[in-house]
Amino acid sequence: MTIIVHHLENSRSQRILWMLEELGLPYEVKRYARDPKTMLAPPELRRVHPLGKSPVIEDDGVVVAETGAIVEYLVEKADGRLGPPAHREAVLRYRFWLHYAEGSLMPPLLVKLIIGRIPLVGGKIAGRIQPMVDRHLDYVESELSQRPWFAGDVISAADIMMSFPLEAARNRAGLDASRPATIAWLDKIHARPAYQAALKEGGPYRYA
Repeated sequence: MTIIVHHLENSRSQRILWMLEELGLPYEVKRYARDPKTMLAPPELRRVHPLGKSPVIEDDGVVVAETGAIVEYLVEKADGRLGPPAHREAVLRYRFWLHYAEGSLMPPLLVKLIIGRIPLVGGKIAGRIQPMVDRHLDYVESELSQRPWFAGDVISAADIMMSFPLEAARNRAGLDASRPATIAWLDKIHARPAYQAALKEGGPYRYA
């Protein structure tokens, strides 16, 4: 069966398209555009899932929401490809980064974005959040300085999960050449044929 991906432009769901391309699983994209004024997802997504957010996939009648849950679902569907490495230490790293992406790194980035849009005081408050973001980016840099991929020597679903927050950080939260290992990692994933194919399928994506 072909997996249906309910994909919102400029969003986390670009990771799912990339993962599907890496796995070589057949899929169909249903694109949704953001409201040009609010930048929110359109109400049509609520017909797919009550939260009205993307990504959501449909696979032979099964509806799966939340990026991390979808990623784990796809690893299982692909018989473990892009899943946990063989060694215990690498498995622990895999699990950590898989959850760190949305659980620890993404929240301060999102707060910085939202607060920065508040007139007059937003910029000052966002400046207070930047040190927290920098702490995370320094940690990521130290880890990527030790190994080519987040879990170890080969790419995994942990790298796919980490792509969006680091792309967002490069776009709006100070990630630059002062953290060369992280920038090199971003350049490396962007050069992958599967990533490039996913961009063609997904449409507008400002972070690549």
